[in-house]
Amino acid sequence: MKKLLYTIILSLVVLSSSVCYGARKTPIPGSYQIELYRDMIEGKSVAVVANQTSMVGQTHLVDNLLSIGIDIRVIFSPEHGFRNLADAGERIENGKDTETGISLISLYGTHLKPTTEDLAGIDIIIFDIQDVGARFYTYISTLHYILESCAENNVKCLVLDRPNPNGFYFDGNILDTAYSSFVGMHPVPIVHGMTMGEYAQMINGEGWLKGGVKCDLTVIKCKNYTHKTLYELPVKPSPNLPNQTSVYLYPSICFFEGTNVSLGRGTPFPFQVYGSPKLPDKGFSFTPESVPGAKNPPLLGVKCYGTDLRNAIKNKLIPTSKLNLDWVIDAYRNYPEKDKFFTSYFDVLAGGPVLREQIQKGMTSKEIRATWKEALTKFAKIREKYLLYSN
Repeated sequence: MKKLLYTIILSLVVLSSSVCYGARKTPIPGSYQIELYRDMIEGKSVAVVANQTSMVGQTHLVDNLLSIGIDIRVIFSPEHGFRNLADAGERIENGKDTETGISLISLYGTHLKPTTEDLAGIDIIIFDIQDVGARFYTYISTLHYILESCAENNVKCLVLDRPNPNGFYFDGNILDTAYSSFVGMHPVPIVHGMTMGEYAQMINGEGWLKGGVKCDLTVIKCKNYTHKTLYELPVKPSPNLPNQTSVYLYPSICFFEGTNVSLGRGTPFPFQVYGSPKLPDKGFSFTPESVPGAKNPPLLGVKCYGTDLRNAIKNKLIPTSKLNLDWVIDAYRNYPEKDKFFTSYFDVLAGGPVLREQIQKGMTSKEIRATWKEALTKFAKIREKYLLYSN
């Protein structure tokens, strides 16, 4: 009877997925396709890496798996937490999931990688997090450490794939591994154009895990997805990417995080504007305030003059198949105190000092882009080996 009940629940989930997605041929994430991975996790001790994006329709993956009797022993959460969103960089404490009572371990701050003790008794880790396709978005770094820990502790990893909203292109300079950090671990461009499942295969296949270890990895693919698909996120992936405009703009304007220019954190439109009190007044301004998701934003309480990109989709500035460097170049040229424009974090975000130096030399975006060509051609060949979806 219990087995029959599980089967009925599974059928309802799959049917719900078909109703929501299938009729319009929009992508179906891997998590919806329980029939493809149920046998891998049934009767196993399971850990789940998830956050607020890990939804199966209107139900969280963890709640859905518990409803069909899956034995979840621990939940790992990335930057910004599990069910509730925290500020960028905010410390997340370990504890218990308030909904289920399951042990909750944060993989952010000083504890980035599951330890042997964290994985004691675990047979398989399920990874299900929505990414946005940029090198400095930290969820792919969490993915790296999960794969590494699984390989070192003989634990299987199951990635439930999700579409990449910026998966229709790849572009940018390749990271110099001497500048590897949690906001850029691998020699990939700023926009890699891969889903989490594809990226996991690349980390594993290219020997990027410590000591060249290999993880026992399985990816549950999305349905109805190609790299030409423009996918609108149903749940915001982090506090300051509240809509599709911010998601499309993010790879190009996140560079401002490494400058003394505000990206609108502490306003209703983060990552859709940029400005500074030192930039010229061209008729648009904003003043960052302390708000949930941005409790202490840059330039708090200071009126900033700058550029409004809230209509970037309507104005056909995005989506586009290349990074836009003109915004950061233009801001630098208009900033009166050139020596105070960049912070040390810029080189970390950019994966080395070259981009900063190119901007300081006065190079145009076209000239800078030309320097990326050879390395991007090499990356394309690496990327091609791990693609699960057509271009």
